[in-house]
Parts: sequence; structure tokens; C-alpha cells
Amino acid sequence: MASSSSLALELDIDAVVAGKARLSAAQAVRLYREAPLPDLGRWATAVAERIHGKNIRTYVIDRNINYTNVCSANCTFCAFKRDLGDAEAYTLTRDQLHAKVRELVAIGGTQILLQGGMHPELPIEFYETMLRDLRREFPGVHVHGFSPPEFVEFVAVFKLEGFPTTPAGESHTLPREVWLAKLEAIMRRLIDAGLASVPGGGGEIFAEAVRRRIGIGKASARQWLDVMSTAHRLGLFTSGTMMFGHIEGIADRIDHMARLREAQDLAIANNWPGRYVSFISWPFQRENTPLGRLREWEPAASGELFPGDVLADLILEGKTEQQALLDPRAALAGKRLRMAGAVDYLRSQAVSRLFLDNFHSIGSSWVTMGPKIGQLGLFYGASDMGSVMMEENVVSAAGTTYCLNEAVLCHLIRDAGFTPAQRDNRYNVLKLHEGVGSPDLRVKDWSEHRMKRLHVEKGEPPELAKHDEGGVHLTIEGE
Repeated sequence: MASSSSLALELDIDAVVAGKARLSAAQAVRLYREAPLPDLGRWATAVAERIHGKNIRTYVIDRNINYTNVCSANCTFCAFKRDLGDAEAYTLTRDQLHAKVRELVAIGGTQILLQGGMHPELPIEFYETMLRDLRREFPGVHVHGFSPPEFVEFVAVFKLEGFPTTPAGESHTLPREVWLAKLEAIMRRLIDAGLASVPGGGGEIFAEAVRRRIGIGKASARQWLDVMSTAHRLGLFTSGTMMFGHIEGIADRIDHMARLREAQDLAIANNWPGRYVSFISWPFQRENTPLGRLREWEPAASGELFPGDVLADLILEGKTEQQALLDPRAALAGKRLRMAGAVDYLRSQAVSRLFLDNFHSIGSSWVTMGPKIGQLGLFYGASDMGSVMMEENVVSAAGTTYCLNEAVLCHLIRDAGFTPAQRDNRYNVLKLHEGVGSPDLRVKDWSEHRMKRLHVEKGEPPELAKHDEGGVHLTIEGE
């Protein structure tokens, strides 16, 4: 490992931190591998302070509502999806959906993250009605909805006059200009109905050698980026995401960030009214997933490289995937897992803050990493603690169950030395919590605010769900 001072000088880290120089992909890979963890944290924190100041760190009160778990994709990392006709398959009714939103509004929530599986049979009118009903019933709630893979499914199956349909998961067979025109027509209709922004779900890893193995039937990297560029042209703000810590190499993570940075450059250069506003990354959760059944990487000899790194590095050097796979060291690429722990997570997040110089916010992922590592993320480039996560069903289906209320989230931010502030989707501060009336400062006994699941879906044991968390009574579906 290079000394911190020599590496910083060689990569001109001071200029990067000051916003006067930009890291190349190769430099970012080297930074990830060679920089001491404390230095990565220090440099990433300096960038966050330049953009956001030293005092305030934010969060949002929203609810992640999965309106259906029916999905035509076969992602090997997913434990949430169900096939059409499965006993556990569901699509929320209007009353069920509105009941969830009312619970959110009751705790001061301002946004719903509205996502589903890639349902092959719901028409566009279903989504338009859902959005219009939400706007009429809850005019103050921002709908952050429908990730790029959902839009790809919409293009395939929605029946629009003048446009063809395709079998679910096969919209890529349409000519590109037709695909883009239909995508824009669909997005315009959903915006007119009440869609306000687009979440970055389904980003995973863009590198084809990885994506082809983990996201069968899902949006390609190009399609994902096309959806977001269309949203930006139409004035919607979006988020970028990355799920790492499985079969990918470090260079694949940087390649993923590079494609997002390039797409943001394009939006800025064209003066499109929409932008990527944030980037959130999190490690893969293996429990209950097909991908999680792969063998863990155990190098047979000291210094043996992870096969995913070999493949990614060779591709970064300019080789094709086919050429790279001729290297015997890459023979097990895609067949071995390398899970990401806390240190790996913090390194990846810090590098994302240094590399994504045209992104406003980096979010800390306490939902998968736990509250304390999420809090530590505020010293590794994150400026936002995300959501109170009143409800989360996808990563929790893969074994993660962290959920926090507003008081605990504020406490984590304040305990780290910052002033907590509730924000909206555009990162405008709604409430600055400085005084004694702040959610965390009103708490007398923190033992009553230990981690609990704030929501479970129908069919789970009642003892896991029904409780009073910070004064909010949340119930099992169908209770």
C-alpha cells in the first residue's frame, strides 16, 4: 500500500477535494485499494463539508410502499418477488394503499417511495388511477415512484395507441427509437397523473459481465440509464444507486459510478430541467436468495485475486469479456461471492463521494448496515441518513430488518456532532431540529426506542409487528 502522502500527492487529492480536479476510473480503483481508510474518510468528509457545510445532516420521513410483489424478472439476489398466481403474490387495493399513506402522514411524512415488481398484466390505466387517487387524497405527499426496470416493463406491456407491445421482459426487441418514444409517452402520462420523481432502484451493477448473471430479465444498463435520461429531459429529479458485495470486482463498482457521472454530465451539458440528485449504495444481503447460495471466495494462496476483480480489471484495461475470460484466474468469475462488510462499505461510500463530483448528496445506508455503521457513514462522505424507513419489504426479505423512528434517527445524527434536519425530495430543509422540542431531545428513556421492525406484511407472526413505536401504532396487514 502506498503511503498516504505519496498517494495523495500523486492523485492530487487536494484538488479533488476542492472540486478543481476529477478522478479517473483507474485512479478511483487505485484509491479504493491503496488509501488508508481514515484518510478516505477525511477526504470524503471534506468534500461533503464543501457542498453541505459542517453543521447540518439530513433525513426524510417517507414510506417504501411495494404496491405489488409480482415480478417477471428472475434476479438471483432477490427474495421478495413472486410469480403471477403464487399463493403469496399480492397487488394492493386502493384502500390498502391509502391506509399506508395515512399512517405516514400521521407521523409527519412527506414522501412515498412507490415501487413494485415488474407486473406483466397491469395496464397503464391502473397506474394513472393510482397516482390520481393519491394526489387527490394526499396532495402534500410527494410520489417518488417506479424505478427504471418498472418503466422498461411498462414499455413492453402497456397498450398505447400507435406503439407495439412485446412479451414481458423483451422490450429490448423494439427498435431503439420506438422504445425511447414509447418510454417518453408513458412517462409523460404518469407525470400528468401525479408522478413527481423517479427512484434509482434496479441499478445494481451496470457491468454487463455481472448484470447478465444477477439480473435475468431485468433492465439492461443502457435501458436503466435511458429511463433516467428521459426523466431528466422531462424535468424529473432522480437518484442513482448501486448494490455491491457479490460477484463484482472493485473496478465494476467504479465503472458503475463512472456511467452515472457521465450521464449527469450529459444532463448538465444539455441544461435538462431534471438531474440525479443523490447516490446511495448498499451491500448485497444474501439470506433467502439464489445468489446467496454461491460459495464464498476463499483464496487458496496468499495474494490470490478474487476472480471478479481479475475479470473487471482486464475489462478496465481494454480487453473484451471474452478475451478476459481466457485468463485462468478469471475462470471462477460469477461463481464465487465476496461479501462486503463494514470496512468495504465505508471505503466504497467514501470513494463515491470523491468520484461523483456532480452529485449533490451521498446517502448513508443504515438500513442494510445497521444504525451505528450508518452513523459512521457521516464521516465517510454521506450528508444524508435517508429515511426513517417506516416500511421496507425487499431487503428485509433477504434478512435485513433494521427500522428506526424519527427520534432515533435524529439522535444518531446529533450524537455524531451534527444538527439533524428533516428534508424533502430535493434536499430542501423542512425542519431544523435545534431546540428542546426536537424529536430526540424530547425522549426521556432511550430504552423505549430500541430497534424494532416498524412494519411487516401479512402472514408474519403478530409478535413481530404489533407495537407502539414512538407513539405510532402500526398494524399487521389485514388486522
